[in-house]
This record gives sequence, C-alpha cells and structure tokens, in this order.
Amino acid sequence: MLYYIIFSALLVFIIYVFFKMYSKKTKQFPSHWHIILAKEVAFYETLDSNEQKRFQNRMMQFLGEVYIDSVGFEIEELDKILIASSAVIPVFGFKDWHYPTVTGIIIYPDNFNEDFQFSDKDGSKQIAGVVGTGRLEKKMILSRKALHHGFKNSNDKRNTAIHEFVHLIDKMDDNVDGVPEVLMQNTYAIPWLKLVHDEMEAINNDRSDIRAYGGTQQAEFFAVASEYFFESPKLMKRKHPQLYKMMSDCFRVTF
Repeated sequence: MLYYIIFSALLVFIIYVFFKMYSKKTKQFPSHWHIILAKEVAFYETLDSNEQKRFQNRMMQFLGEVYIDSVGFEIEELDKILIASSAVIPVFGFKDWHYPTVTGIIIYPDNFNEDFQFSDKDGSKQIAGVVGTGRLEKKMILSRKALHHGFKNSNDKRNTAIHEFVHLIDKMDDNVDGVPEVLMQNTYAIPWLKLVHDEMEAINNDRSDIRAYGGTQQAEFFAVASEYFFESPKLMKRKHPQLYKMMSDCFRVTF
C-alpha cells in the first residue's frame, strides 16, 4: 500500500513538472505581434502566410527556452520580438534548431564598455553586443539601442543581434573560429577558408564594401558577412556573388 502511494505521488509530480515545462515552451503567439513583425522585421514580411506561422512558432519556442533580463529599464514587447527574430532568422532554414550555447539575454539601454559600464568618459571601447564568457558563459549581452537600430536601417548592412547569434552558431563546435561546422559540410571548409581570406584581404586593402571589422578575425568576418547577407542579400549577390552563394548554402536560405 505504501509503495502504491509513493508511486502515485511520484507519478503526479512527474506529470506536473512535464506540464509546466511543456506549457512554458508552447506559449501561444500573441496575435497582435504579427502586425508588429510585419512592420519591424523585413525578413518576416517577405514570407508567405505558412512560413510566417512557422516563424512565429520558432519565436515562441526560443522565448520559452531562454530568459531575457534588462538593466536600467523595463523590457517592452518590441524588445522581445526583435531578440527572438534575431535568433530565428539565421537558422530559419533549419527545421529543428535549439541554441544550447545560450540560456539568457541581458539587455543594456545603450552601448557599454568592457566592464559593462555605460560611461565613455575614459575613452574606452564601446560595445554593442557580446557573447559572454567566464561568469557570463551562456549569456548574451546586447545594447537595446543597437538591437533596435539593426532592424530600423537595412542600408548599413549591420544588425548587432544577428551578429551575436551567428557567433553562438559558430560556437556550437566549441570553437568560435569562423568555420561553423554545424552549418557546413566538411567539403565546404577549404573553399570557405580561401574565400574568407581573400575577402578579408580585400577589406584590409580598402577594396571591399564589407565593413572593416570583418577584416580583424575569421570569426568576425563570418558574423559581419552574415549581417550583410540577411540585411542586404540582393546587394551581396551583386557585389559578392561567390560569398552570397556560400552563405546561402550555409544558411539554407535563398533571397
């Protein structure tokens, strides 16, 4: 009898835990977010209705798997929408995707320095986004100003949040090296590295419209080129056809 009571209690507890986890991860998409997405996220606006529904589901899945916190302000709906969109866009071409390399997003109101302070009076480098390490492992820190700017201006080929999520994708093989094994087959690696080095050389010799930060490291080139690809794909296709083809193959997206 005692065994039966213990077993029943344990079963009830397991069902309760499962229900809580399941209900959290399948939170319903707020219907009014569709209008906001169509207005604010160009990638979403170009999708047909079925793909928009899939985008919505992927957003809610992501928001159910990470927490979003803020420093110095109250998080608004648009902040959550833009963060979730930034996570979904680079991996939308993959049917089933999770980010095991991040559990939380921390949003600052503006750019910050290496000590995560807002003051720029000491002339320190100002940061718009970073993937955390050490005590901040599995955390992403973003500037709210940069997050919103990334979706307001597509002509500058920049989107800080997408940049940081691409670093997380790159990190899934434990090396942030600009060679995302999870995206590309081994046969892509050698031609990809040659292309990266050629493009970085062009950047560093002022012969490229890819922003200069992409010429600093392979990992930064991949993230910067990804921003360009998702923000201005038609321009990349015209100016960098080989790079566009490689990015399209990696992300399984064609514009």
